Formats: sequence, structure tokens, C-alpha cells
Amino acid sequence: MTFWQTLALCSLFGFMTLDLSGQSAKAEDSASQDPASRKATARPDALQAHKLDRTVRAKLDYLLYLPKEYEEKPAWPLLLFLHGAGERGENLDLVKAHGPPKMIAAGKEFPFLVVSPQCRQDRWWQAFELAALLDEIEEKYHVDPDRIYVTGLSMGGFGTWSLAAYQPHRLAAILPVCGGGNPHLAKLFKSVPAWVFHGAKDSVVPIGQSQVMVDALKKAEGTVKFTIYPEANHDAWSETYANPEVYQWLLQQKRP
Repeated sequence: MTFWQTLALCSLFGFMTLDLSGQSAKAEDSASQDPASRKATARPDALQAHKLDRTVRAKLDYLLYLPKEYEEKPAWPLLLFLHGAGERGENLDLVKAHGPPKMIAAGKEFPFLVVSPQCRQDRWWQAFELAALLDEIEEKYHVDPDRIYVTGLSMGGFGTWSLAAYQPHRLAAILPVCGGGNPHLAKLFKSVPAWVFHGAKDSVVPIGQSQVMVDALKKAEGTVKFTIYPEANHDAWSETYANPEVYQWLLQQKRP
């Protein structure tokens, strides 16, 4: 896989569509009016205060895995997996190319729910859409709100950092792989444990992208580990997701 570019699932691994939308009552009441009559008026040459109150639409297709013993427990940890740029589109089979979805498709069982959304073609992960997806999963399924984890590779690694900055209060841990983020925002999620992975010879997303995030978290006195694969190029995910210690570490993390 390049940064810019994937059925034998268990019976509980299906696909769904998230579609959250709405309109204000005012918008509905004025739908039949002439468009020109709905234009706002303002006093020229003056600064005036206004408020924005609109509903933003979030639409994502996603794969969902439920553990075999799902009905036997009142709540389960949740792992959100974000794929890379090569798996974008409108074909959920692409999402099974790497990471936990690939392993589940091959028969691997996990001790938590796994939700794997698909990003639309020519787009990047948007934190508000991922937050809406987490809202839906928490509303519909038995999720332990104190054990929500996020991981992603490449573009998904960027999405992981982004979501951590957007909603740090709801995450128990993050595991970004060969991604990057805004180090100036690290202080916002210093309370979220992070285990970061990157290949030392990455020619697609330079290792410095992860290093600056790790350094920023350390400066903010956050909890962070950094694993570097000395001989790996961009594919830091194969070894990471095949490592049982990764999942053991995740399950040890709980939101304060």
C-alpha cells in the first residue's frame, strides 16, 4: 500500500451506514418562501454579533465486529480502527486489507467490539464524523464508555491523533501507526495514554511526524511509548497489529 492509495467473516462482522442529519425548524418553516426573502439583513459599516446553530451531517459506512460472547456481558471495550488512504472509497471489502479487520476476516477473535469505518474517496478522516460514529455505537451496543480505544495506520494514524485532540475526554488510549498530528494540540490529550509506532525508513510519512508528537506529549507530561522499527519503511502496521502485547496494553487502559 502507498500513502495515497486491499468472505469469510464471522457471523457477527457486518456492515452498516451511519447517516445523521437534521434541519432546524426555522429552515423547514421557511422552505416554501422565496429564496430572496430569506436573506439576512445587516447594518452596513458595523460589526454585529451573530450565532451559528446548524446540524452537521455525518455519513459513514462501517464494518462492525461483536465478540462471540457479546450477549454474556453488560459492557465491552470498543476499538475504533481507521484505515489508510489506499482503502478509501465505497467498497467495504477494501477496509479488510490491513489491521484488525483483516485479522477478523481470517478468523481472529478479539475481546472487544471493533468498528472500522470507511473514508470517502478523496477525503480525509474528519474528527466530528468519527465522534458521531462513536455516539451511534455507544447508543446501539453494549459499550464500556471508560474503555474506548482508537488506532489507525498512515492516514488513519493522522485521524487517530486528530480525534484525540477533538474528544480526549472520551478516550482511554490511542495507538497511532505511521501517522502524524499537530504537536501544539498535544497538551489537550496529555491524559490519554499513547503507544506510537513508526518505521525508521518511512519514505511516505517521515518518522519525524511521529517523533514531534511523542516529544510534545512528553513535554506536556503525558503518558507515551514510542516503538521504532529500524528497518521498516511505511509498513509499520503489519508487525504492530500482529503483536499480542498491543491488545494486552490496550485492555489495561481505562479512562480516569
